[in-house]
Amino acid sequence: MTALSSTVSPTPSSTTADPLCLRRPALHTLCLRARLARSILGQVAQRVPVDVVMPDGTLLGGGSRSSEHAEHAVHAVPAQRPALEVVRPGALFERLAHHPKIGIGEAYMAGDWRAADGTDLAELLVPFAARITTAVPKGWLRLRGVVDRRIPRIQENSLLGSRRNIEAHYDLSNDLFAAFLDATMTYSSAMFDEDQPLRTQSLEQAQLRKVHAILDLAKVGQHTRLLEIGTGWGTLALEAARRGATVTSVTLSREQAALARERVAAARYADKVDIRIQDYREVEGVYDAVVSVEMIEAVGEEYWETYFRTIDERLAPGGIAAVQAILMSHERLLATRHSYGWIQKHIFPGGLIPSLQAMSETTDAATSLRMTAVEPFGADYAETLRRWRETFLARWPEVEALGFDETFRRKWEFYLAYCEAGFATGYLDVAQVRLEREGAAPGAS
Repeated sequence: MTALSSTVSPTPSSTTADPLCLRRPALHTLCLRARLARSILGQVAQRVPVDVVMPDGTLLGGGSRSSEHAEHAVHAVPAQRPALEVVRPGALFERLAHHPKIGIGEAYMAGDWRAADGTDLAELLVPFAARITTAVPKGWLRLRGVVDRRIPRIQENSLLGSRRNIEAHYDLSNDLFAAFLDATMTYSSAMFDEDQPLRTQSLEQAQLRKVHAILDLAKVGQHTRLLEIGTGWGTLALEAARRGATVTSVTLSREQAALARERVAAARYADKVDIRIQDYREVEGVYDAVVSVEMIEAVGEEYWETYFRTIDERLAPGGIAAVQAILMSHERLLATRHSYGWIQKHIFPGGLIPSLQAMSETTDAATSLRMTAVEPFGADYAETLRRWRETFLARWPEVEALGFDETFRRKWEFYLAYCEAGFATGYLDVAQVRLEREGAAPGAS
């Protein structure tokens, strides 16, 4: 594996750019926008069952921190609500004022707020995710156009832009990902067996279950010519080869490709698996099946038609495609698709999560493909993310030794918890989707 040296400095996305008002020599008073942000957050605190605790121990929005505020069922044992502890109020309100969608995450990265003792970060974020459309009073939503920013053109997923966007995340270090992923090195949602207790299932077992589920969906078996769009670190390609398939797998990550090739060679499948550093748009040839796991989120809305058209063009007559996709509701997609958020700035530049409706409309308009099966399993992603975060924090000393700093630790802790909350509440979902040509006989589910 390739590790970062111990002298590496944080990448630009690991740092927080302070709003202009925070760069003043002395921050004695909040700017007008920050005062409005404080007022809005106070109103949010009254609508969401979370205590926002100020440095002096008082609660933003009023009240006191005690178990009597807990929301619980009849006869349940009262418990304290999750608590958000404000460390630097001025900095937090200024960041929220100048860009709330980015400011809340950057404030966590900077240490302006934290989860109080006894409160898990994901559990703290769940009530906000569950009320994503109602937490902010409607009157204040009219200001959204003032604070929202457009997605920077530099993140566009052109041939050059896609390579740059992928490298910004996946080429951080193979050792980083190895520190918190399971032995399969699979960086997408696992699929747990709902008939077995979660505690008895290892993440490795659940990841292999997911891989074989999507291979089954695409009917990959002996002699299948398979195209995989998005290699990861090679597990799906290896499992397909073990079924007797011949695999062409493409990625833009040099770090991933290097390790995937090592794993393929070690397993003695080099004659069955071809790992290429190649954009999906440049692939040629015809394949019996195309599989792509959590790749569409990195494509960008302007290239969704190109992505599905490429799959259509690469499929042989009678071929089947299977795509695993993170999803959001179509309503939320329409409301947020042009807005620049923390995840896009700090984790996945150029990324956009589609809706199932958007995928269906795109394939209907641009291809001969039609959805013939949809298998959702969003709750499994919440559990996957919980395990990743738990392992990441437990093994932080090893990650730190690679050259990553405390800001990076808080960034990734927030990223994993933020996503976990989204899946735990159903704001986000994940599904495996089978695509076949119009008029084809439906495949077996």
